[in-house]
Amino acid sequence: MAMTTPRRRMLEDLQLRGHAPKTQECYVAAVRQLAQHDRRPPDQLSEEDLRQYFLSLLNEKKVAESTFRIHLYGIRFFYELTLKRAWPGFDLVRPRNIQKLPVVLSPREVRDLLALVENAKAQMGLRIIYACGLRLREGTQLQVADIAAPRMLGRVRQGKGGKDRCVPLAPRVLELLREYWQRQRPRPWVFPARHPSAPLAATTLQKTFKRVLRQSVLSTDASIHTLRRAYATHLLERGGAVARHPSTLRAQ
Repeated sequence: MAMTTPRRRMLEDLQLRGHAPKTQECYVAAVRQLAQHDRRPPDQLSEEDLRQYFLSLLNEKKVAESTFRIHLYGIRFFYELTLKRAWPGFDLVRPRNIQKLPVVLSPREVRDLLALVENAKAQMGLRIIYACGLRLREGTQLQVADIAAPRMLGRVRQGKGGKDRCVPLAPRVLELLREYWQRQRPRPWVFPARHPSAPLAATTLQKTFKRVLRQSVLSTDASIHTLRRAYATHLLERGGAVARHPSTLRAQ
């Protein structure tokens, strides 16, 4: 029987611990980049090698705090849980905790930005992400069966933490979804890829958003996650739980 490589064993350990596929992907990538940086198998690196790698992330590459955390958590998982090798330095390593005000778009800015999206599928995908406060992959992986029109609810499968939940659908959003479905007739995915058996790739929607963002006059720091943040902000501005549907985006 072939021996399991440390990287393969790490992936198995991540699966056994119940980490989400995206987390597995990020953690394994962090260890791969560590190996590429030192040009040696990661299980052969010394404590000093690890120390210098994290210093390079901070001082040379100047990676964002979120990126640094992924490297730290992924590499720590590999050494402590997969290799069973303790390194006291992990308790020393801390990302810079820089508090920045998030980009928050106004309702009009969201409306104007989405009006620039020419592709009907991409536009509806971004609308539903904003209108329901969804994460990117929660939006792209919606299924037609998840839309409960009579109850005005949408079902999110396996959201953050592997949890299902329901989100409210405003009447105008349901109307737009019906118009979109009558034109596209998607199944089983609301937003299918070119091959209808697979959902639209998250990267496809990201590229579309970045393209229209460059065409607009808005902050280039915005991202698709900004739409989710805008949903929460607009909900609070309109009275929180009283205003359940902050988005009544109209077709342009």
